[in-house]
Amino acid sequence: MKCILYVCIIIDFFISAHAPTDQKCSVQGDFNLNGLYKEGDIMLGGIFAVHLGAIPPDLSFTSKPEQWKCEGLQTMVFAIEEINKDDILLPNITLGYRLYDNCMNLQVAMRAASTLIGGVDDITDYHCEGLPSVIAIVGDPLSSHSIAISRTVSAFGLPLVSYCATCSCLSNKMEFPTFFRTVPSDAFQVKVIVEIIKHYGWTWVGVVATDDDYGLNAVWNLNEEISKFGCISYTETLEIDEKARIPPIVRTIKHSSAKVVIAFLPVDDMAALVKAVVYENLTDLQWIASESWSISSLASKENFNSFGGTIGIATKRGQIPGLEDFLLEIKTDYNSNNNLYNLFWETMFECKFYQNSPYLPNVKPCTGLEDIKGKRSEYTDVSQLRIAYNVYQAVYALAHALNDLLFCQNKSRFEDKCMNIRDIQPHQLLYYLGQVNFTNALGEGVAFDDNGDELAAFDIVNWQLADDGTVQIVPIGMFDVTAPPGQELSLNEDQAFWNTPFGTIPKSVCSKSCQPGTRKSVRIGEPICCFDCVQCEDGEFNNKSDSFSCLQCPPDFWSNPDKTDCVPKEIEYLSYQDEMGIVLTIILLSGAFLSLAALAVFLYYRNTPVVKANNSGLSFLLLVSLTLCFLCALCFIGQPSGLTCMLRHAVFGLSFVLSVSCILVKTIVVVMAFKATMPGGNVVKWFGVTQQKGTVFFFTSIQCVICVAWLTTAPPFPNKNTKYQTLKIIFECDVGSLTGFSCLLGYIGLLAGACCLLASLARNLPDNFNEAKYITFSMLIFCVVWITFIPAYISSPGKFTVAVEVFAILASSFGILFAIFAPKCYIILLKPELNSKKALIRRQFPDN
Repeated sequence: MKCILYVCIIIDFFISAHAPTDQKCSVQGDFNLNGLYKEGDIMLGGIFAVHLGAIPPDLSFTSKPEQWKCEGLQTMVFAIEEINKDDILLPNITLGYRLYDNCMNLQVAMRAASTLIGGVDDITDYHCEGLPSVIAIVGDPLSSHSIAISRTVSAFGLPLVSYCATCSCLSNKMEFPTFFRTVPSDAFQVKVIVEIIKHYGWTWVGVVATDDDYGLNAVWNLNEEISKFGCISYTETLEIDEKARIPPIVRTIKHSSAKVVIAFLPVDDMAALVKAVVYENLTDLQWIASESWSISSLASKENFNSFGGTIGIATKRGQIPGLEDFLLEIKTDYNSNNNLYNLFWETMFECKFYQNSPYLPNVKPCTGLEDIKGKRSEYTDVSQLRIAYNVYQAVYALAHALNDLLFCQNKSRFEDKCMNIRDIQPHQLLYYLGQVNFTNALGEGVAFDDNGDELAAFDIVNWQLADDGTVQIVPIGMFDVTAPPGQELSLNEDQAFWNTPFGTIPKSVCSKSCQPGTRKSVRIGEPICCFDCVQCEDGEFNNKSDSFSCLQCPPDFWSNPDKTDCVPKEIEYLSYQDEMGIVLTIILLSGAFLSLAALAVFLYYRNTPVVKANNSGLSFLLLVSLTLCFLCALCFIGQPSGLTCMLRHAVFGLSFVLSVSCILVKTIVVVMAFKATMPGGNVVKWFGVTQQKGTVFFFTSIQCVICVAWLTTAPPFPNKNTKYQTLKIIFECDVGSLTGFSCLLGYIGLLAGACCLLASLARNLPDNFNEAKYITFSMLIFCVVWITFIPAYISSPGKFTVAVEVFAILASSFGILFAIFAPKCYIILLKPELNSKKALIRRQFPDN
């Protein structure tokens, strides 16, 4: 702190010692600015873009820099004059104005702003009093200029109301506390563009923007919004007046597959780009114009081939009654503060005032009496009042804020009494400007939100060719932020013009939409919008377009051929309606019928030697069991259920054990009968009819125990098998317990093996009909069938698995039936002469 104090003392001493004796106030220099001036009780400033360029001076710093010379407002003047005539708004108070041309140059704009803040032009007295300073500024039209100016004027609490600066960054009240605007923020403009892009299904776009706060903020916001549903193919930036960048940008546009180009450029830079695009004859593009150039003179016939059908975002158009007449009443003025009138006059009539300038050859002198009413130009065209309407709104907003401040329309937060016109300060006006809410003469509300932005409302315009060959900017819709959600954008599709060969809406996608039944597969190293469409896998489906994944079908369903839906899988089982099921049923019933027929024959001829000699009791029981074997196979046909699944295996196991037990007992009887014929043999008396039946019952009861244990612990159940076939559901009976099923088959195999072994041992015994040979043969068939059944059962798919099992039952049952009973029935029915005791004896003792 001491160091700072010492420095201040030294500086004060130095200034006092070297102060000039002449105390008259003077300025170091002034700015030669083009402008308009009118004195009033309260002064308003304005910065406008009248000329579109400036010639820079020599900035070598070896001499004093020359002034920037413009090469190249009336709406603000008209609004102020209209307010001055109003008896209600600011009565008895005259508004004045100081308006300057920024020449579309930041340095010129900053000099204009500093002049408006200082108000010290033409200082000649000690008190340094010159032109009065302004209470607020309307301008600047450019975002980059407004950012720089706002940072300067906010230090003085001076309101800056822009009519064209749209950068969303200016909504930051912490950084730009005194900034207001009557044009919507770029955040809303970007939102409108995004809504249009979404409406027409464009997912692949290019962007060209200025390399400044306006362009970069717009690109950032656009990228944030588009990334939610699409991609930006390229982003090209262009610095102000950087014409060398135009050819590379055009080449990028030309070689990109994006057919929609969004341009956030000021008019002069866009004009250079338009010229290059037209020169390259790029015609297959859909341009989207930002608010800065959507309604400019670039919409001309010579540009229409490349830019016809351009969709633009424009601020809401308004009508200002009386403005056209006011514009036609302009008069030349030789006052240095109103030199813009003379510059305008020289441009309008292509002449020059030579009062204080050298004569130029081939340039006629201006008289000031030229007829402006007979000169039709953009100046007198008030049909597209958009920016001018924003200026009109800005002036009236300031006037209403002043009116509230001076006449206590709202309670002042600065003093208890109303403000005096001589005492008002810019920061006091700032508070009331934020509270402004009025309806203008056109019936439209004017108000600012918390960020100083006007509520957004845009017109959607379209460049179209009129019948007279001129290009017209036709409104085709609008965007209103105050509309209900989802209804902000409204477009008249029938009024839009598309510059395509058939007048159809252009398409702009990196990859074509993936149709239902396919999914997106993003290409490695490319944006997400560039992808391939891959068919969904079998068992998957997708019924939506542009999906990144396919969904798995439920277990009982399968994808249709187009992979767009899941259809129920075909349920396969051995049905009575199938050809195979019908054939097997017929064969099974035939086998059962033959068994019953043989049983009937044996019963009818039960007293004949053939039947008696072959243990008629066991033969009857065997035929009954064979009948059950044929009939149990019917449970294998038809739709499985819990009952049929348990019955088919239980009945199958019991009937076959009963059959094999009968055969085994018959074989034992044959062996014992042979032993009884041998000397000293009396075995047969221990194995009579009762013992034989008891043995059959014992063997069968063991199978009963196996079946009961199986059915109580893990019984067979109907199951929809999807493991082996993807397109079909195999409706089958799951065995439940594989151990139980194995024990059931194993026990049958054990009895069959024992029977086959005994029968083979007794095949050469001298019994009456050599039945052991037939039993051996039948058991061989039985064993071969069931041994081959196992691999066939495992490898057979679907309903063929059941068919194999039914076939095994048929083959083994028919093998037993034909091998054992066919020879006997043949003798009984066809050779009755052999069915006698004499014949049996002759067969036993042929030599007699």
